[in-house]
Amino acid sequence: MDTRLVFCTFPDTTTAQTLARQLVEQRLAACVNLLPPMLSVYRWQGQVEQAQEVQVLIKTCADRLDALTAAIVRLHPYELPEIIAISPSAGLPAYLDWIRAQTREET
Repeated sequence: MDTRLVFCTFPDTTTAQTLARQLVEQRLAACVNLLPPMLSVYRWQGQVEQAQEVQVLIKTCADRLDALTAAIVRLHPYELPEIIAISPSAGLPAYLDWIRAQTREET
């Protein structure tokens, strides 16, 4: 499979929406889903922290993953943004084709 599902968290909905729109406009993502706010508990710089965050699911292709990662790192407010990409083992072929088509660079 050449498609990827990328997980990334944001500090708030506004920040997530802004970055999601940029990723789709730049054809780095076919679609970005914003999930409801959640509570995250994590260790950061030796301390256990907790914060409200928004989880996003980004659909892209493997050949756009490096550019997508670079854009997130450049635009994200966190010092160390969550970027976890997984490869789906299956999916509706027409939907996977749509992801491919939407992430092609315009020529």
